[in-house]
This record gives sequence, C-alpha cells and structure tokens, in this order.
Amino acid sequence: MFYEFRQYTTHPGKRAEWVKFMEGEIIPFQVSKGMVVAGSFVDEEDENLYYWMRRFKSEKERERLYKKVYESKEWTEYFAPRVGEYLDRKKIVVKRIVASPKSVIQ
Repeated sequence: MFYEFRQYTTHPGKRAEWVKFMEGEIIPFQVSKGMVVAGSFVDEEDENLYYWMRRFKSEKERERLYKKVYESKEWTEYFAPRVGEYLDRKKIVVKRIVASPKSVIQ
C-alpha cells in the first residue's frame, strides 16, 4: 500500500474557490470511481498552497483507477478544462509515500 501526496499551488486569491471545487466536485467524483482520498489540506502559512492524499493498494490498482478517472468523459470534458482556472500546473508536485511501521495511517 502507498499514498500519493500532491501539492498544488493555486493562482493568487483562488485557493478558497479551488477547495470548494475539490471538496464539492472533484473528490466526490473520484471517490465514485473507486479512489480512496485520505485527506484534503490547506497550508497554514502560504495562502496559495493546497495538499491532498490518495491511498492505493498497489500500482496495478492505481493504474486502473487513473484510467477510470482521467480517461472518463466527465474528466476530459468537464473537470480537466477547469483545473487551469485555479492551479499553476507547472508547480504541481506529486510524491509517492509509504507509511512507516508505527504510523497510525497504516
């Protein structure tokens, strides 16, 4: 099992709108396709940073779920075009992380 930890930089003044879009539309859509979203976070110090995490049982599961989400008509026609309204896509950071043995997030 591993987590995908993502850091997004929103355009100035757009973070609140982005969080509303993520939590109200993107996350529910991805969960409906089988994604496990472990958390959604805002940075306390930088008003333009947003983080979120998804959990995957295996690389095979990640590939299957990515296909279900990112190749869907809903994603390509509705969600993807709107992402650029909120995010600086050049600054997206994605990390794959594995919980250490004593982590409570196992």
